Amino acid sequence: MQSFRTELENSIVEQDIIDLENKIKAFRDGTIHDEKFRSLRLARGVYGQRQPGVQMIRIKLPFGKVTFKQLLRIADIADEYGSGNLHLTTRQDIQLHYVSLDRTPELWAKLEQDDITLREACGNTVRNVTASPNSGIDADEPFDVSPYAQAVFKYFLRNPICQEMGRKIKISFSSSEKDTAFSYIHDLGFIPKINETGERGFKVLFAGGLGAQPFLANAIHEFLPEDQLIPFTESVLRVFDRYGERTNRNKARLKYLVQKLGLDEVLRLVSEERIANKVKTFKIDTDTIPQPELPVEQEYAEVEILNETHYKHWLATNVIEQKQAGFYGVYVKVQVGDIKTDKARAFVDAIKPYVADEIRITQNQGLLLKFLRKDALPSLYSALNKIGYTTAGFDSLADITTCPGTDTCNLGISNSMTLAEVLEDVIYNDFPEFIYEKNIKIKISGCMNSCGQHGLAEIGFHGSSVKADGKVVPAVQVMLGGGTVGNGVGRVAERVIKVPSKRATSVLHFILNDFKANNLADENFHQFYDRKGKDHFYQLLKPLADLTNLQDEEFVDWGHVEQFATAIGVGECAGVVIDLVATLLLESDEKYNWAKQNLEKGAYADAIYHTYSTFVSAAKALLLDKSVNSSTQVGVIREFDNHYVESGEYNLPTNFSDLVLQINKNEPTAEFANSYFSQAEAFLSQIKVKRNERIIGL
Repeated sequence: MQSFRTELENSIVEQDIIDLENKIKAFRDGTIHDEKFRSLRLARGVYGQRQPGVQMIRIKLPFGKVTFKQLLRIADIADEYGSGNLHLTTRQDIQLHYVSLDRTPELWAKLEQDDITLREACGNTVRNVTASPNSGIDADEPFDVSPYAQAVFKYFLRNPICQEMGRKIKISFSSSEKDTAFSYIHDLGFIPKINETGERGFKVLFAGGLGAQPFLANAIHEFLPEDQLIPFTESVLRVFDRYGERTNRNKARLKYLVQKLGLDEVLRLVSEERIANKVKTFKIDTDTIPQPELPVEQEYAEVEILNETHYKHWLATNVIEQKQAGFYGVYVKVQVGDIKTDKARAFVDAIKPYVADEIRITQNQGLLLKFLRKDALPSLYSALNKIGYTTAGFDSLADITTCPGTDTCNLGISNSMTLAEVLEDVIYNDFPEFIYEKNIKIKISGCMNSCGQHGLAEIGFHGSSVKADGKVVPAVQVMLGGGTVGNGVGRVAERVIKVPSKRATSVLHFILNDFKANNLADENFHQFYDRKGKDHFYQLLKPLADLTNLQDEEFVDWGHVEQFATAIGVGECAGVVIDLVATLLLESDEKYNWAKQNLEKGAYADAIYHTYSTFVSAAKALLLDKSVNSSTQVGVIREFDNHYVESGEYNLPTNFSDLVLQINKNEPTAEFANSYFSQAEAFLSQIKVKRNERIIGL
């Protein structure tokens, strides 16, 4: 691996990148356990692909904001290190594919030159904080949530409380009660509110999630004051880190902790944690995300619109009035979220004269342009039309969301990208009127894990398979009736029937023809689905599930020519659990050193949390010597008491639980930080003595 020197002004970021390079070297040398390395690289946005030997790189863009310069930088990086393609995601990130692991530190360093990070884009961390893409220009918003999303992103990036959680945490901010950031399927979802005295705050949705087993979030605060946003979130993350599952990744999300302990108990623990928070109130700097510089006012040359009908459709479906008088937002539909790098550069050149220097990536894998003057609409349309970016029907039935599926993902079962393209063709060709239908969404995932958000779609599909004639047939599970209701209320789609993938086009025809023929006046799809009932749709689609009349082409998946075969790898959405004693003791030393460094800097809250982590890692190491493995941090603490303290094998001035859990009984003062650190230092020394004695006795 070729070494490199960074040219970054931020020493923390520079150290991050150098650390990644050193860890890659250690991995190549065999001096770091591969599972430990996997956990580390995931937290640096480096994610294994379906194809061996290459990586997917996830670029973390808070609430999807990207400037012209940043987009061009990402395009250059994609050409130099990847496949020349940018993939827009449902969490408002950009992903690059086919990147060599050894080149990721250099790639990251070049991105950071334009203030773009990979840090905590994957792994058991706080993932990208999403927000309604039209926040800041939304006529319905009580206030702009962008600075609040930025504050959450910045506060928890590299924060010790959320670096090695049991699973990921997803946070969203919607701009209004329309809830276009889907608060109801997030671990923490925030909807802006203004109370009767004019104060800002948020309705809080808690412990939602999609995945294979969707949970709708609980509304736990109708009004959380804005200065409590950060402290409340910090308390939640502390509780999740301590009590969350760490062994069974399928039960390790916040929603399962609530299922296990009960909502009231989890909220009690959150309240109890408040004393230990770094801050008790946190004033949000609402100027941290200023409105972008407006495009230069000018006389726009007349342009010839070659297809007036298409232009009118585009105006009606892709253009919105901003709350700022005289300005318009323009949505750009990007099929399956893929932009080739040459198109990205042409796109920036096309829009630069007409819009502000701020693009937002949308949750349905498109783009939003802002601050367009009305007189510039024909010019922008003409410029975009020349490069193929004026497809009408943004965020309509014809705008299908999909994950990469079997194209690059380890967990993909069947193809989702080509299926999305095929279904869009069905709508544009056979149901063109539905480009105006924005209350029905189609979303597709390559497997049941819902990265394509099929669980919150009115019409959803996820990859699957069925067996017929001794062969495996690519299939889709049809999901119906999900979607957004508003103000934190949502619906989870129901599993209706499984059919061969090549019949998905017929599924769409059956459902839409039935809806057109039988829905009542002013009846939306949710009402239509509820009135008809699940069994109606099962009976409607049942003939398509008949496997006795399969054609040869149905044994081949969309976008493929070879016969279908399932090939599912190991998922990487979560980091892994390290159960090696030596590795845990090395981790304990590392966390001890971090605690010491933070003490010296006067960062007492961070020092305390690293000290707490030192206790837990060291205790877990010794427990593993007795083949005792607990699935939560609080379980490790209890089991250490059971197996070492109560037996008299380990002498402490108090029980281990009281020693370690001082963390949430004390303010994060210098006095407590130093005392707590000294106790951990003594404990770690004794652990090493005990471990050495055991090794000698073997």
